[in-house]
Order: sequence, then C-alpha cells, then structure tokens
Amino acid sequence: MKPVVGIIAQGGMGAATGAKLTQHGVEVLTVTAGRSKASAERAAAAGMKSVSEDALVQADFVLSIVPPGEAIPLAKRLVPFLMRSAKKPVYIDLNAVNPDTAMMVEMVIAPSKCVFLDGGIIGGPPRADGYSPVYYVSGQEAARAQVLGDLGLKIGVLDGPVGAASALKMSYAGITKGLIAVGSSMMLAAKRAGIAEALYAELAASQPTLLAGFSKSVPDMFGKAYRWVAEMEEIAGFAGTGRAEHEIYAAIAQLYQRLGADNSGDKREIETLRGFFPKA
Repeated sequence: MKPVVGIIAQGGMGAATGAKLTQHGVEVLTVTAGRSKASAERAAAAGMKSVSEDALVQADFVLSIVPPGEAIPLAKRLVPFLMRSAKKPVYIDLNAVNPDTAMMVEMVIAPSKCVFLDGGIIGGPPRADGYSPVYYVSGQEAARAQVLGDLGLKIGVLDGPVGAASALKMSYAGITKGLIAVGSSMMLAAKRAGIAEALYAELAASQPTLLAGFSKSVPDMFGKAYRWVAEMEEIAGFAGTGRAEHEIYAAIAQLYQRLGADNSGDKREIETLRGFFPKA
C-alpha cells in the first residue's frame, strides 16, 4: 500500500513535488487555508488534496517545503496537531536552513514523538519529463524516506545525523549561488567602469565554460534573488560567526536583496546584467 504524503506548502517546489508523487498514484495532502489563490491553484493543478491540519498529520510522511524563515514557525504550528494525533508521521524538514536551524526544528517536533528527518533539496523542481532533484535526508531513521524513491522522487540517504543533509545543501548552494553573486557583481562593476564588452570577450576567449554557465544562471536568478536572501543568511550562519566567510555570505544576501528589489522596481541593474550577454 502506498504511503499518504502531506506537503506544506504549495510554492514552486512544493507543488511540483506533490505533482510528481500524485503522478505515481500517491495521495498528497496539503493545507491551503490562509494561502493565496495562486497557491491553491498550484495545489489543485498538482492533484494535491486540501485538508485541515488535523487531517494532514494523519499522513505517513509530512514534508516541510517552505522558505527558510518559515521552517521553525511551521513546525510550531503543526506540533500541537502532531501531539494529539494517534498516528505519528515521519516529519521531514526539506528547507534550505543551516544545521543549527534544522536541530531547532527537531527540538520543536520532539514532544510529538514523531520521527524527524533533516533534509535538503538540490536541484530545480521536478518536471513531467522525468527529471527530479535529489531529496537528501539524514538522521537516525533516514532510510525510512527511501520508500519515496519508488514513487517518483530521487532520494539521497546520507549516513549522518540530523544536520548532515542541511550542511550538504548549505555547502552546495554556497558554491552555486555564491558564484552567481560573484559573477553578477563583477559584471555590474565592469559596466560601471565601461569595460563590460571587453570582459565578455575575455571570458569568451579564456573561460568559455564559466561564461556559458553564467549566461544561463545569471538571467535565471533575476526572479529568484528575493527568495535567496534568507538562504544566504542561513549559509552565513553555517560558515561560522566571526569568520570571513560569514561576512562574504552576509554581503551576498545584501546583494540579492538589492537585486530582488531592483527586479521588482525599475530594473536598472537587472537590465545591465541582461545586457551583458549578447542576444542570440
């Protein structure tokens, strides 16, 4: 018998994860009360069933897929329902948080007696063409999540405690999204100095692979920058207070904050970055 899965919330990743599971015959529950019309529409399109929190915690697994800053508040919101439920689902926190935050979520969930697994998603949302990101999990009973690997999700079980999956996510995102930030900052600086075309030409000649990656990843960042701010702050915490790395990622968070605001405003810097790459 296939497990029932509860997912909160219905953003791009949450809805796509729900859709992947429903395509494999899984009943997927969610809570749309208090959410936006767009969230409810994404949930419906994904085949997710909207229920109350009391009904959601009757699932076999509860997947938390929310912005980093909502990981702890969501756990606090659900723990009363989990505590009074006779059924104890496996609670998997799949958010882009650092290990310390993951352990705080575990502490919130602990009184419910539910199994808690730390998680981290590496890759974009699942697609209908068969693509799936890797859903890494860690914790003493991480192997329990492997059943989801037979239901459309690509599960990566780490041999490590709670915090290991979050550490992997922080390390990976710190590199990939950190490189996008470094590249974008120098493209903007080159434009201010009047040598953007020369920089592009030199990258094309000596760093074609790097340039090819930037030509896709930088424009793809424009609509996501605002969502990456909290993630960069989590990575700053992961890098370690008092270290230079902490300051690097705190500054990257500020850069993405600025670019996100610019993308919602007059797009001056966004258009500068877009214009760095010649149109095909």
